[in-house]
Amino acid sequence: MDNSPSVLMMMGAFLLVLGPLVVLHELGHYLVGRLFGVRAEAFAVGFGKELAGWTDKRGTRWKLCALPLGGYVQFAGDMNAASVPDPALADASREELRGTFQGAKLWQRSLIVLAGPLMNLFVAVAIFAAFNLAYGVPTASPEVGGFSDNSPAKVAGLKEGDRIVAIDGDRIETFFDIAERVTLNPGKTVTVTYQRGGIETSVPITLLTDVQHDQFGNELRRGLLGVRSAGMKFEDVGPVGAVTAGFDQSLGIVRTMVEGLRQIITGERSVEELGGPIKIAKYSGERLSLGWLEFVSFAALISINLAFINLLPIPTLDGGHLVFYAAEAVRRKPLGARSQERAFRTGLAFVLGLMLFVTLNDLASLPIFGK
Repeated sequence: MDNSPSVLMMMGAFLLVLGPLVVLHELGHYLVGRLFGVRAEAFAVGFGKELAGWTDKRGTRWKLCALPLGGYVQFAGDMNAASVPDPALADASREELRGTFQGAKLWQRSLIVLAGPLMNLFVAVAIFAAFNLAYGVPTASPEVGGFSDNSPAKVAGLKEGDRIVAIDGDRIETFFDIAERVTLNPGKTVTVTYQRGGIETSVPITLLTDVQHDQFGNELRRGLLGVRSAGMKFEDVGPVGAVTAGFDQSLGIVRTMVEGLRQIITGERSVEELGGPIKIAKYSGERLSLGWLEFVSFAALISINLAFINLLPIPTLDGGHLVFYAAEAVRRKPLGARSQERAFRTGLAFVLGLMLFVTLNDLASLPIFGK
C-alpha cells in the first residue's frame, strides 16, 4: 500500500535535511580557512540569485540563494564559486597573496578543502553516537541461530550453532557484517567460511534475491544468506564507546556506498538506482512521516552521502581539488592556470550532466510514468 506523504511534507523535509547539512559542510571550509587567515568573500547556501543576505565586519557576504541544491564558500583569490584560482594572481607576490586561498600553504589548502566532507562525516558520527548513548550499541554474534524459508545456507550444510567467520575472505566479526557483505549481492555466489567444533569449512553459496515493497511502495531488493541471528542485544556504553561505535557504523555505510558505486560502474547494478534531488525529497518526507528518530537517522545517511560524493576525484568537487594538490606536491608547483580551468570546466560539465541524468531518473520513477 502506498502511504506516501504530501508533496508539501516532502519539500519541507528536503529543506530540513539538506539545508543544515550544506551549512555545516560549508562551515567546515569556512572555519578552517579562517583558522589559517584566509579571507572569505562569500558564504552561500544555494546557487543562483541572492534572495537575502548580509555582510559581516570581516567583509564576508552571507547569503541565501534561489536554488537550494548545495552551497559554497568563495575565498579571496577564487575566480568563482567553484574555487577556480583567479588567473590575475598567477604572478602575484607573496605579499599580494596574503589572506588569499592561493597564498595559504599547500597543507593548509588541503585541510580547508577536506574540512567540508569531514564535517559531514562528523555530523553522522555524532548522530549515531547520540543514539548509541541513548539506546546502547546493537551487538549480535555471527553465530547461526536459525534459518529462513528456502535458506541457501541450510541447503549448503550449515547448522544452528555454526559461527560464520568469513565471506569471500573478508573476516566476519558480528552478525551485522554478514548483512553488509550480502545485501548488495542478490543472486551472487559467495564463499562462506564457518566454524563448527573448532574446524573451519568453506562452501560456495548462491544468495537469495529478496524483493519486497515498503509501505510507501518503494521496492527493496537485497541478497540474503538465509540465516537468523542467535540473538541481538543493546550494550550500554559511555561517551568514548558511543563515538567509537559511531565511527564504525559510519564507515560501514561508506563501505556499502563504495561497493554500490563499483557495481554501478561495472554494470552489476542498474544506473536507475542512482537518485537525485527528487528522490532525496521523497525519502526525506517518508522518513519524517515515520517520526523524528527515523528522520534523524536518514539525515545521518545523507550527511555521509554528501561527504562521500564531495570526495570523489572530480574537478569542482572537493576531491578534485585534493587531486590537484597531490599533483602540486609531486611537481613542487601548481598546475598551470589554463590546465586547471580546463579541468574545472570538464568537471562542471560532468557534474551538471550527472545531475540532469539523476533528475531524469527520479522523474521516470514517479508513479505518473508507470513505476
